[in-house]
Amino acid sequence: MRCAMVLGMLGVAAAQAAPLPALKAGQDISVSGVSSGGYMAVQMQVAHAQQVSGAGIFAAGPYDCAQGSMLRALTHCMAGSRWFPPPIPADARALIENRARAGSIDSPAALARQRVWVLGGHNDQVVERPVVQALLAFYRDWIPAPQIAFVSLPEAGHGMISVADPAALACGSNKVSPHINRCGDFDGAGALLAFLLGPLQPRQGARPEHLHAFDQTPYGARDAGMADTGYAYIPAACTQGGCRVHVAFHGCEQSAEQIGRRFVEGSGYNEWAEANRLIVLYPQIAPRLVSNPKGCWDWWGYTDAAYATRNGAQIRAVWGVVAQLGR
Repeated sequence: MRCAMVLGMLGVAAAQAAPLPALKAGQDISVSGVSSGGYMAVQMQVAHAQQVSGAGIFAAGPYDCAQGSMLRALTHCMAGSRWFPPPIPADARALIENRARAGSIDSPAALARQRVWVLGGHNDQVVERPVVQALLAFYRDWIPAPQIAFVSLPEAGHGMISVADPAALACGSNKVSPHINRCGDFDGAGALLAFLLGPLQPRQGARPEHLHAFDQTPYGARDAGMADTGYAYIPAACTQGGCRVHVAFHGCEQSAEQIGRRFVEGSGYNEWAEANRLIVLYPQIAPRLVSNPKGCWDWWGYTDAAYATRNGAQIRAVWGVVAQLGR
């Protein structure tokens, strides 16, 4: 009866998104993201280091690389050239330790128990290799080497690397919507989930009725530049409680308002979630003509100065969604 009630409540069109139910989930919370979503995943894992168990990052750089500057985001944190280098670990360490003392992020000591998985494409022309290398250097300053995995794909461009989208772009694609690329049989979602969560049951076909729209507005979505509607993949087994939670952050130009459910359905997480008692959250950004035309997550300060901390509007909103699942 409870299963039928929960799935019935969630199985509605996006225009009539239902409240997200309490599912007693989230004893193990992991995050991942692509590009701006990768930067957001790093911010989430640092801000809530005590609760987050690990992160998987496609094409992003170290924590708060932009330091509140769009110009810095476009230079130091994308090209990472000799003239505009990304931050070194010592700079990031000082920033994090100061914020932890101020109480705006968790103690960074908690990072030492996390696992991280990073993918860098040799052909990425958006977030270039020096920036990804800076992310790895950042992680190595806090996390033991055996808990860090780096995957380097020689032909990969910029985007989510997936085997689930039947119309995925070529492996080396850059700056082309929907930024979901196919690189042979490499399953990005499966690889990162296996490293973060441990051995998994074989992937199963995703069930459309288990992908649900939910209302993001109770969590402050509008003030945070987020869409009214987010998505969650909830296997039937998870309606009884006890499932792990993974938050998957889309990249720029990948929100549902821009590409429909291509990222939500084609990134490859749902097939693994179905077989492994895993809830996948797909929070959504709302593109805005002036402040955020490409629908990026805030990793340079377009919402507020606290964007990379627990007090940031987007981190508060997404963490509110995670907390609701845990009730």
